[in-house]
Amino acid sequence: MRSAIGNPMRGIAFKVGSVIVFLAMQTFIKLAGSDIQPGQVTFCRSFFALFPIMGYLAYQGQLRSAFYTANPIGHLKRGTLGIISMGLGFYGLLHLPLPEAIALGYAMPLVAVIFAALFLGETVRIYRWSAVLFGMVGVAIISWPKLTLFREGGIHAEQAIGAITVLLASVLGGMAMIQVRRLVEEEKTATIVLYFSITATVFSLVTVPFGWQVLDMKPQLFLVAAGFCGGVAQILLTESYRHADVSTVAPFEYTSIVIGGVVAYFVFGDVPSGATLLGTAIVVAAGIFIIYREHQLNLERRAARQAGS
Repeated sequence: MRSAIGNPMRGIAFKVGSVIVFLAMQTFIKLAGSDIQPGQVTFCRSFFALFPIMGYLAYQGQLRSAFYTANPIGHLKRGTLGIISMGLGFYGLLHLPLPEAIALGYAMPLVAVIFAALFLGETVRIYRWSAVLFGMVGVAIISWPKLTLFREGGIHAEQAIGAITVLLASVLGGMAMIQVRRLVEEEKTATIVLYFSITATVFSLVTVPFGWQVLDMKPQLFLVAAGFCGGVAQILLTESYRHADVSTVAPFEYTSIVIGGVVAYFVFGDVPSGATLLGTAIVVAAGIFIIYREHQLNLERRAARQAGS
């Protein structure tokens, strides 16, 4: 295996590839139709993702060892938070234009900074707090026009609810990220990925009594493709971290807003509003600054460890 900084260009390529395939997943979900129950979407996303994930782990010779865990309760917590976040996010994705759903999802790393300070006791200095507040202003600019649509009812109210569910998904996703950071201290990445997909598949079956539909062939194929894309994207994301530092590849997450905007225009006819563009620019700027500060702090920690050794 290469070192984490052995081939940063390859790491970036894998990261951008994961962004493109995740966008394909989101596109397939939207094409499946907005009247599908989010729990049904979540099941397909999780179950069909297992096939490429398990195939990849078998190829790596890690499938047997990936099932071993010393912290099943930790995986259960991560799975519970992740499955609810995923379901809420899919509801928002089905009822919002794609660029806005993507942009509101960028709130997750901002929320993760807050939870890291509250639950992990991490020291968050004024620079990152300022970036979080700045980013939240961007989130407010994107979401406020949708929230005011509550007054108009009908399909507009659905978009307002969609904006709220994406924001709630970001909050729960931020909590899930904190749980993952706890798990990585004692669990392998393969184990975390595998158990999340299994947990999400099982838990989503609880929603069967709440309106699962017998789907026609086309939406069924879209959901199967979405699940398969989700698994492949997770593999590509994992591979990106094998070849480059997280701080190197993380900013390329924001290529999704450009690629997603192109897809949204040509596939769905969605054109982002001025508020969405402005808010997205603010959120992206805040996110990149937080990534930069994390990188600087990691360099300081390494230097301190080397000086003390």
